[in-house]
Amino acid sequence: MRHRNRTLEMMALKSTPVQKPTTIEARCAAAGMRMTEQRRVIARVLAEASDHPDVEELYRRCAGVDDKISISTVYRTVKLFEDAGIIERHDFREGRARYETMRDSHHDHLINLRDGQVIEFTSDEIEKLQAEVARKLGYRLVDHRLELYCVPMDDE
Repeated sequence: MRHRNRTLEMMALKSTPVQKPTTIEARCAAAGMRMTEQRRVIARVLAEASDHPDVEELYRRCAGVDDKISISTVYRTVKLFEDAGIIERHDFREGRARYETMRDSHHDHLINLRDGQVIEFTSDEIEKLQAEVARKLGYRLVDHRLELYCVPMDDE
């Protein structure tokens, strides 16, 4: 009963109606994963992220929703989601892993080395060029990851 009251308190604090499952939650359900309320909070916070948070930032955001979530729960849940192919891990040369929801469409990343901002982009020209390079070398491109590390032009 206490757990149920806590859930109701959390919903009241957020003052939102019962939320529909996020893509992450739907993928977890499809994978047969048991979804605790804390896993739901983590899934929703990840789904709402417009950036690529690391675990510490994700924990900070989740603790703002449910102060009973521990950082170890966030670490375990992120690992579980990653192993299930629900979220993707990125190592942008910062010494910390950052995460985003797996998407159906491909995109690449430009990373600002000054402030760590990650900008997602797509480029048909880059996609064609990569496939052409692979073809010329005798291969068929099946996947790739492109990360551009940059500094603002006004830093020069």
